[in-house]
Amino acid sequence: MTRWGFGVAAVVILGAAAALAARGGAEARARERAVAAVIDDWHAAAAAADEDRYFGHMTEDAVFLGTDPAERWAKAQFRAYAHPYFANGKAWSFRSVRRAVSFSRDGSVAWFDEDLATPNLGPGRGSGVVVYDGTNWRIAQYDLSVPIPNNVFPQVKKIIANATPAKP
Repeated sequence: MTRWGFGVAAVVILGAAAALAARGGAEARARERAVAAVIDDWHAAAAAADEDRYFGHMTEDAVFLGTDPAERWAKAQFRAYAHPYFANGKAWSFRSVRRAVSFSRDGSVAWFDEDLATPNLGPGRGSGVVVYDGTNWRIAQYDLSVPIPNNVFPQVKKIIANATPAKP
């Protein structure tokens, strides 16, 4: 092959590699948007007090970790706890203001962290695991926390040390 033949072959190979990378990037962005849509709708379902929609976004073996140390809820326990709020038409309102999503190599599991705007907690943080069941993305674990600035943590630590533990 002449020098020009190698050059043309290199351009074709590089062009094909760039096209594959672009397609892979577009697929990854679509997967990330799908996961974000599930989490956003989950939050919207709580704000609308739509219990069936809210819990429908969770796997059957899902776990919700609340802000209180005693709050480690299996899905059924969490639903029993939350039902009166949903039935009363006032659950909670979380809005993601920043979110990062990562995926397993095979793309069937995602984990995320998000900063939340909440009227009751103030700034919050959520993190979790979402799994693809072949049809839908479902939340398998969610951990709600309240970030505490380092400069006030010593005061918060004292308050926590003197607090009466909640009963599970």
